Amino acid sequence: MSLQPNLEKLLITCITEHKDHVYRLAYSYVKNQEDALDIVQEAIHKAFASAESLKNTASMKSWFYRIVVNTSLDFLRKHKNMQVVDETMLEAMDSGSEDVYANLDLEIALDELPTMYRSVITLRYFEDLKIDEIAEVLSENISTIKTRLYQALRLLRIRMTDDNPEEAL
Repeated sequence: MSLQPNLEKLLITCITEHKDHVYRLAYSYVKNQEDALDIVQEAIHKAFASAESLKNTASMKSWFYRIVVNTSLDFLRKHKNMQVVDETMLEAMDSGSEDVYANLDLEIALDELPTMYRSVITLRYFEDLKIDEIAEVLSENISTIKTRLYQALRLLRIRMTDDNPEEAL
């Protein structure tokens, strides 16, 4: 099944323009370079396979982000009991390497958030999506996304304050 030439060009443009963002998005879920690349590749395949079902090409970006998020979540469900560490993380853990603490507390706090909160934070602050775009990506209504965002920020604040009691003063 081949796509309409215009739709195919739009999809290729969308994927090309957002390739770095969707890779970072996938990586934020799986924390492994190879797995993130596999997820992006699978998401691209799914996007081309289901592009004809896209009703509004103006929402192609959020539609594609939704595919990446769902593919990432599917990957995590399939590999729930397996913890993979990429080379970068191994090098950081190596006792002979230089200590890197930049935003480590925040990264740990984000990883400990439930997926529904972490997704909202990632899309809002790391992918710079607007609330309505996040709602579209996650197939939720806007008020739900706002609530999750505020709850996630509150949980992060509590977590970060608990780890650094001097900041609470």
